[in-house]
Amino acid sequence: MKKQYLTAQEVAEAMGVSAGKAYGLIREMNQELKEQGYLIISGKIPTAYFAKKYYGFKEDVG
Repeated sequence: MKKQYLTAQEVAEAMGVSAGKAYGLIREMNQELKEQGYLIISGKIPTAYFAKKYYGFKEDVG
């Protein structure tokens, strides 16, 4: 089973930024999801949304 959520540390490693910056990015993305009506988990971001937002494609789920 693939990981459903990324932590701030994983986002920081993927993007080459500090953990503090990663938390800020996650807050920003979670706010976008919340405005679209999705439930969010503080400090984590859905892997598929992260891939779509930062790599420009939807992750193959399944």
